[in-house]
Amino acid sequence: MTATRVDADVIRRLPKAVLHDHLDGGLRPETVVELAETVGHTLPTTDPDELAAWYYEAANSGDLVRYIATFEHTLAVMQTREGLLRTAEEYVLDLAADGVVYGEVRYAPELNTAGGLALSEVVETVQEGLASGMAKAAAAGTPVRVGTLLCGMRMFDRVREAADLAVAFRDAGVVGFDIAGAEDGFPPADHLDAFEHLRRESVPFTIHAGEAHGLPSIHQALQVCGAQRIGHGVRITDDIVDGKLGRLAGWVRDRRVALEMCPTSNLQTGAATSIAEHPITALKDLGFRVTLNTDNRLVSGTTMTREMSLLVREAGWTAEDLRTVTVNALKSAFIPFDERKALIEDVVLPGYEAAL
Repeated sequence: MTATRVDADVIRRLPKAVLHDHLDGGLRPETVVELAETVGHTLPTTDPDELAAWYYEAANSGDLVRYIATFEHTLAVMQTREGLLRTAEEYVLDLAADGVVYGEVRYAPELNTAGGLALSEVVETVQEGLASGMAKAAAAGTPVRVGTLLCGMRMFDRVREAADLAVAFRDAGVVGFDIAGAEDGFPPADHLDAFEHLRRESVPFTIHAGEAHGLPSIHQALQVCGAQRIGHGVRITDDIVDGKLGRLAGWVRDRRVALEMCPTSNLQTGAATSIAEHPITALKDLGFRVTLNTDNRLVSGTTMTREMSLLVREAGWTAEDLRTVTVNALKSAFIPFDERKALIEDVVLPGYEAAL
């Protein structure tokens, strides 16, 4: 293909892959309203459209801590088996409707135990919901493969427990691990024991780094903890001056460490100033393995189609750029090589040819 500009209708048909998307940040507004009534939780509004707008406005504070605080209401409706089953199933169906053919969903099981579920019950229930969603999507002719990343909350003391869960469920749909939560003040090396355990057990992991904190966070995630990917990583640009890469930036590019970049989310948390100037474009052009992601679809009011459309419209991206980040995501997905290869060769590349 030559350089091809694409419109939103074409983008919607393109096969997509997302590596960085939080389960508790992607609920349907109407589902939050209905489940909140069931469990007796008070919301800012009970009108689904108004609730969606409230989330988007509340998240546009430019502050990561306040951004994270918006999850109070989604988590409140995810404390029961019924709530987890429904939200997990709908999560998959929403990805399929957006043209996603491979996704990795992440969540922290410790945040879903207030209703009395044990950590293992939380994971089992979510996996059941995801499996139901995948079966329904396949039956509808829009198959999507979804793997799970379990998260430990970096500011709490249960990260090792979450890592143990990832090991225990690695043959039951869990494909990897992450730490989430407030980055600044909670360095990844605080949880080195968990990461060493995961490495011993051959469980891959990514680490949120380089969003609210800079190069030291990325360095620790990679060189101390051994992460295979970096969640966000926008601050890697601090190690690039006039196109010249410093040692850490060079390591990230040359070792093909995937950067799970989330443009709209980064604007909301203040990690970037605009879509046009978001580091994802410059890093792509410098040869980094950048991937495009939604982070939190409800909170950011976004989809993969919207993220792609914004980059096309505001940063001059072409169909080839969109294909590149999609292939990048699959190359760095936490599933076996033969499955990644098949998705690229049998689904993504033919899908682009057909859509364009």
